[in-house]
Amino acid sequence: MFSGSVCPPSVSDCVVKNTVATMPILLTQGSVEKARTEHNIAYIRQMLAELRGIAESEKADMLCNLIEMAYIELGDVLDGCRPLSADRTSR
Repeated sequence: MFSGSVCPPSVSDCVVKNTVATMPILLTQGSVEKARTEHNIAYIRQMLAELRGIAESEKADMLCNLIEMAYIELGDVLDGCRPLSADRTSR
């Protein structure tokens, strides 16, 4: 159905003698909001994949295409290839 999945980086490089190396992380309001946005976008993308399957089982071809376009668009947003929203003030 869809190709490519977002997988978290492996922690195997951080494991040394059965201990996990940790680095302190400074969380700012902006980083928390960005993480929340990325989580929400990933969740919406996951739901689109499920809806695509339902639409396909109902043989709703046009709906499948539209859902798949949205799925791909959100993948591009998560990958940083395109912004979440367009700047409408420049029109």
